[in-house]
Amino acid sequence: MDDAEWLRPSSGRLLLDVKAIPGASRSAIDGLRDGALLVRIAAPPERGKANDELRSLLARELGLAKSEIVFVSGAASRRKRLSLPRSAEGALRRLADDSPDPVKPGRPPTR
Repeated sequence: MDDAEWLRPSSGRLLLDVKAIPGASRSAIDGLRDGALLVRIAAPPERGKANDELRSLLARELGLAKSEIVFVSGAASRRKRLSLPRSAEGALRRLADDSPDPVKPGRPPTR
């Protein structure tokens, strides 16, 4: 997949496209899907809980402060665009490459 589809530089920061799945059994980054980083969120999509958990998960995995992760668009949608510091690029690429394939035998691909 072309990196430009999910992660790109913009004004000294990075723009990250995320496809969030709220209400999952656990929070996890599950690779790239449909031009976005697929992130399963254990929190429900109500009163900003899923967005808060998304920021917490990314901050923890990338070694950032939650305040460094800013919603650019899609806060009320499953498709989101986030702005992050450029320093997170290497870690994001590793997470996207190392994440487990969410497709299990007998389970259709998530799209």
